[in-house]
Amino acid sequence: MLLINLLGVLLIAAIIWWFWLYKPRQVASNNNQVNIVVNNGVYQPGNIKVSAGEKVKLRFDRQDSAPCAEMVIFPQLDISHELKMGPDNKIALPALEHGEYDFHCQMQMYKGKLIVE
Repeated sequence: MLLINLLGVLLIAAIIWWFWLYKPRQVASNNNQVNIVVNNGVYQPGNIKVSAGEKVKLRFDRQDSAPCAEMVIFPQLDISHELKMGPDNKIALPALEHGEYDFHCQMQMYKGKLIVE
């Protein structure tokens, strides 16, 4: 009984960490071009720092065949793009103002953020 309770507490802690505490590593781009891998339920890198006032070019490499990985949405920019399997999913974003711009799948299970400075 003690083992089951311990496993339950560990599972709850893992869920809290994954959904609320986990912060993907941040990557800075010198030329506003970033390659993003879509696999195992995450965008890698998930936090991307880019320069303000310049166009942003993103290349998504979709390796995950899950239906949730089929689409990437930039809600603040009103942009959505279908992602085909493989590395040739290019998205050109307009020059952005300072701020943070979220991107995610249609169910918001894959999440990322553009940090424009």
